[in-house]
Amino acid sequence: MSDYDSPWKEALDRYFRAFLALFFPLVHADIDWSRNYELLDKELQGVARDAELGRRYADMLVKVWLKDGSESWVLIHVEIQGRYEADFGKRIYVYNHRIFDKYDREVVSLVVLADDNPNWRPRGFHTNRWGCKVGIEFEPVKLVDYAGRETELEASNNPFAKLVLAHLKTMETRGNEADRHAWKVRLVRNLYECGLSADDVRELFRLIDWMMDLPRALEDLFWEEADNIAKEKHMPFIDIAERKNREKGQREGLREGLLKAILLGFKLKFPGQWGQLYEEVRPTEDLAVLQRIYDAIEGAGTPEELRRLWSR
Repeated sequence: MSDYDSPWKEALDRYFRAFLALFFPLVHADIDWSRNYELLDKELQGVARDAELGRRYADMLVKVWLKDGSESWVLIHVEIQGRYEADFGKRIYVYNHRIFDKYDREVVSLVVLADDNPNWRPRGFHTNRWGCKVGIEFEPVKLVDYAGRETELEASNNPFAKLVLAHLKTMETRGNEADRHAWKVRLVRNLYECGLSADDVRELFRLIDWMMDLPRALEDLFWEEADNIAKEKHMPFIDIAERKNREKGQREGLREGLLKAILLGFKLKFPGQWGQLYEEVRPTEDLAVLQRIYDAIEGAGTPEELRRLWSR
């Protein structure tokens, strides 16, 4: 269900420069920002369709100019599903090759891994037979490497630093709704205190609220606290009522879509047990948990493998 990836995709569209500054500073330093950059979403969609590799997560193709006056294409691939993929390196290679073949320009593939396994760090894809060598190498950024650096991320005025912290705390607080609520309030307060513009506060508030889903009771409490913070700071950047209604509607729509997809997956995978499984999952409100259930259905050997995702 790609809709759950939308906060990251929207963040990339809005904060591409900040994204590079945080994760790939050498790339950021080589770009001539005075000439701006050009997003090539439609072009990338065409390449993705041509690749025919099944489920894909390529997010952004960007045309930039370098400080030496030359032109370069940058393919940014963000792994926002947070799970191991055996052919990940091959997929990056295929995208890189097809973009090069289509545009005859140098292509740089930048990879961010948002899963919670510190040992999974794919760095390329290669084949070598009879003296013929092809492949690609890349150095991924691993978000779990930022764990324990809360003070640094909170002090930063880079918008992407706030999203990284929200992502890490969302993973860290799985199954601990009280801690997630506390961190969500802390992150919102931090938005007001780190020197960001009013527009950035509004946008980051929306994206963080989207990422850090809470059960209804704690969500209502969070909105009250967010409203109090805004009044305390005399900076009413956030239209609390408007955003509450809009985001609630979006989350409910995503939740319903995930539940429908999970129901279909249960019916196909476990035709004799789908009803009981669905009744167990249906009360779940955490979108991240629902997403993990949906992702795991295809590879699950038994219902018990899936139950561990919502009963832990």
